[in-house]
Amino acid sequence: MIRMFLDCDTGIDDSVALLYLLARRDVDVVGIASTAGNVPVDVVTANNLAWLELCGRTDVPVHVGSPVPLVAELMTTEDTHGPLGVGYAELPVATAGPSTTDAADAWIEAAATHPGELIGVVTGPLTSLATAIRRDPALPGRLARLVIMGGAFHVHGNTTPTSEWNIAVDPEAAAEVFAACGSEGVGAPIVCPLDLTESVALTPDHLVRLAAAAGSEPVECPDPTDEPGLRSVADNEVIRHLIDALRFYLEFHHAHDEGYLAHLHDPFAVMVALAPDIVETVPARVDVELVGRLTRGMTVADERSMTGEPNARIATSTDVEAVLDDLIETIGGFAKSVAQSGNPGIVTGGGIDPVH
Repeated sequence: MIRMFLDCDTGIDDSVALLYLLARRDVDVVGIASTAGNVPVDVVTANNLAWLELCGRTDVPVHVGSPVPLVAELMTTEDTHGPLGVGYAELPVATAGPSTTDAADAWIEAAATHPGELIGVVTGPLTSLATAIRRDPALPGRLARLVIMGGAFHVHGNTTPTSEWNIAVDPEAAAEVFAACGSEGVGAPIVCPLDLTESVALTPDHLVRLAAAAGSEPVECPDPTDEPGLRSVADNEVIRHLIDALRFYLEFHHAHDEGYLAHLHDPFAVMVALAPDIVETVPARVDVELVGRLTRGMTVADERSMTGEPNARIATSTDVEAVLDDLIETIGGFAKSVAQSGNPGIVTGGGIDPVH
């Protein structure tokens, strides 16, 4: 089994990432850290609990992080993810509550319980992980691998002209995590930046294929000419909520002249965490600008070791269609099994061939 700890700010694409992990038979999600970002931390926590209960996985503990970043005031982005973080979806309210162990201590406990084998993946701001490292500086060295969705190196930002959302929410946390990963003996995290994640774009055709893979009826194809907020009537509950969530994301990107599509930043990051050979990477020393009037939150990649040895590997390319095919097959099969059994549906992830 692959031991995985997910730190997220759920979030539409975080929701897809979580479902992908739940669908993988070979993955043991040992815990989920709810970190404030896309929406406040209590909403993030409610979303994580709701998805888990919907999928019959209340065995996975959910841990609550700090309601605010390390230094900055919290900013959220309901305009991107909807007032509750899951677009138009109205998830059933979970009956289970979160763990009494906070997110930072959960990171520490998970790494201590599974030393050398735990894979950590962060798809939200790095607040919870940075707090954990403050409490236990040796934490990064106990991880088998760390994958971070964040940053923009050779493209514009999506929050300011120079910064990507997860880094912009808590730049100090990001700077501390990258500094810790530069320590001797600590493996360099794989960073999945906007440069690559914006190429992993879901379209209505992919949603059609997803519904078909789940055996969901009717098979719906969202269209930019649809009335905004049109609700799904799919008979598969997981697919219905996913379509309602992703329709909001499609509409958001369309309104910002990016096309009627949805960037799947976070699912891609968890797929890389499970199979790092699906990406090509370049080593770099990554740091975060904290004081620039126009550049605060900017991720700077020194790819020539001018400022020190590399402390990260930046993902630069992948087989996008293979990624989307695996995502559709895995989540589609999972949604089908959940509907058929009423219990956790698990399918064997087919995986993706390595990038050569």
